[in-house]
Amino acid sequence: MTVAGPTPYEVVIGPGAQAELVLVLAGTPQAAVVHAPPLAAAAGAAVETLQTAGVAAEAVVVPDGEAAKTAEVAARAWEELGRLGLTRSDAVVGIGGGAVTDLAGFLAATWTRGIRVVQVPTSLLGMVDAAVGGKTGINTGAGKNLVGAFHPPAAVLADTDALTGLPEAEFRSGLAEVVKCGLIADGAILDLLDDDPTGRTATEELVARAVQVKADAVGEDLYDLGRREFLNYGHTLAHAIERVEDFGWRHGEAVAVGLVFAAELAGQAGLLTTADVDRHRDLVAAMGLPTTYAGDWAQLQAVMRVDKKARGASLRFVVLDGLGKPMILTDPDQAWLDAAWSAVSA
Repeated sequence: MTVAGPTPYEVVIGPGAQAELVLVLAGTPQAAVVHAPPLAAAAGAAVETLQTAGVAAEAVVVPDGEAAKTAEVAARAWEELGRLGLTRSDAVVGIGGGAVTDLAGFLAATWTRGIRVVQVPTSLLGMVDAAVGGKTGINTGAGKNLVGAFHPPAAVLADTDALTGLPEAEFRSGLAEVVKCGLIADGAILDLLDDDPTGRTATEELVARAVQVKADAVGEDLYDLGRREFLNYGHTLAHAIERVEDFGWRHGEAVAVGLVFAAELAGQAGLLTTADVDRHRDLVAAMGLPTTYAGDWAQLQAVMRVDKKARGASLRFVVLDGLGKPMILTDPDQAWLDAAWSAVSA
């Protein structure tokens, strides 16, 4: 499918999609293939395929998971790009989960002020969220993704073969972003997950539907100034949990709690019925994802106030005014926040 915008690009979804890499980078002089150690085999195969096609490709190894998204790792990777002599005619390829594609995109956005990046997500989370949309970034001590750039990829190759061996905990984590898309825009996703909360029987359709939701929002609002903000449903509390836990929680697990919190908040504000709030909790639980979190509420609120979705002193949440009807709730009543927190901290 095509993601519209200033620089449109294709998202290829299905078994064997990674084979399109040679076509996307045909005629490219050099490419740096960024990956974490667990994906050395897949990255090595990509390097070999590109080299056979005449692209001078080399691997750049970075840490696994959120440990890749630091200024120190980015600085070391920039030195590698310099050693390879990458110019604006060249490209970066990100092979891995959401953290690696976030970093690879950031490296491409900042190297010589911008070179092409091709994202090859290997996790469900990467396929439906991180690799699509052109948001790139790293974390800092102040919070998640606070340093970054909008840099749309040249293409996204979502090879669903990679999901076959994905650990169940990682697959479930990715499902949080899938169900989010169902809650804000595509009710068919909710029906598919009601039928099979594991998401395994309709994986390709779930990926395609979730990517379409994101593509529609990104094509209209690349810079996160309007409709795209709705993709942050559940993420305000989620990012705070990740930060407080020093990224020890999986992103999707934090998002799952954030979705239930946002539903409870909307219920307190009179926007969601009790039945719709319960549907959030019941579906998330059926998917094997957490619905509660025990933490320091004061600390979480302080972290939320430096979230990149905040505006000045205002605390802003994406909530639903009915299923499929997202909106922004600014500076909600403290009593509503406290009640929503009580519901997820029980």
